[in-house]
Amino acid sequence: MAIKRLALSTGGGDAPGLNAVIRAAVRAALNRGWECVGIRDGFNGLMFPERYPDGGVFPLTSTTIRGITHLGGTILGTTNKGNPMKFPTQRADGTWYEKNRIEEVVELFKKRSIDALISIGGDGSLTIANALFQKGMRVVGVPKTIDNDLDKTVITFGFDTAVSFATECIDRLHSTAESHQRAMVVEVMGRYAGWIALNAGVSGTADAILIPEIPFDINKVAEKIKSRDAAGRMFSIVVVAEGAKPKGGTFAVKEKELGRADRLGGAGEMVAKDIQALTGKETRTVVLGHLLRGGSPTTFDRLIALRFGAAAVRALEEGQSGIMVALDPPTVRYVPLEQATNRMKAVPLDCDTILTARDLGISFGD
Repeated sequence: MAIKRLALSTGGGDAPGLNAVIRAAVRAALNRGWECVGIRDGFNGLMFPERYPDGGVFPLTSTTIRGITHLGGTILGTTNKGNPMKFPTQRADGTWYEKNRIEEVVELFKKRSIDALISIGGDGSLTIANALFQKGMRVVGVPKTIDNDLDKTVITFGFDTAVSFATECIDRLHSTAESHQRAMVVEVMGRYAGWIALNAGVSGTADAILIPEIPFDINKVAEKIKSRDAAGRMFSIVVVAEGAKPKGGTFAVKEKELGRADRLGGAGEMVAKDIQALTGKETRTVVLGHLLRGGSPTTFDRLIALRFGAAAVRALEEGQSGIMVALDPPTVRYVPLEQATNRMKAVPLDCDTILTARDLGISFGD
């Protein structure tokens, strides 16, 4: 069946490049004579139209997408709450449980006469997209996450911008750390994958990098700092992924909420306290957090986002569904959504970047 009406949705955490994907997809679709609509805040605009002055689903036209390639955020809005596969629902007795509302969402698409969906998101959003596909929806996914932890694609858009900004911050911290002879602990996002911490840490010449893939011994980190002091290098930079954990320990979780992934946080502060206790060295913590999500996308992220958006429309035109567009340099190819969301892409312990870091004398606390 020919596509007449295409919907776009952005879900999960925001990432630089989302608007570039939207612009490319809408432009490519309009050139094919398709009507385009945007869904507000993930699928909330579809499920709760009464919350929005425009009804939660609004037209995407050449005017709507004009001049948005360089903008951070998303003109559609996004959310990491209210997963329709695990929707928080209250029982008559006041207790809560997670309800699967996927079939309801499919019916809502039909009522809006939407023929196909481009779902732009990370593992959570694309798992929902795959569930919609399993229920008969025509769906193509676009891989978005600053964490770079989606499988079957070499890279996700948003990652390069996050790493570039984190590296700039680490660069700035070198001078203040050296001036005060301090240890500076920099906590970065990434959830259960260490891609941001690893790449920014190596690029920013950190002295220790702690990532989820390598449980750390804080005593080894303290030894690294003490050895630098003994050599006359009286400051140290330690980069900590938010999902880093000590050997035999657990992840630092700030918040748990029904229908939402655990909110990580506090790993950097924990490491800083231990470093100060073990070395006697004045230690400060900097949490970059959501600063990594904001701002204008880098050239690389803009280009790959535009390529992904256009490729998603080409895939639908070719009759593809239930797939994700993925970067396989030098081309963009299609991979089944089920494969892309089957497992998290962790940092391989034998990857060249880790080997390089070890050759440079960077400690992983192991």
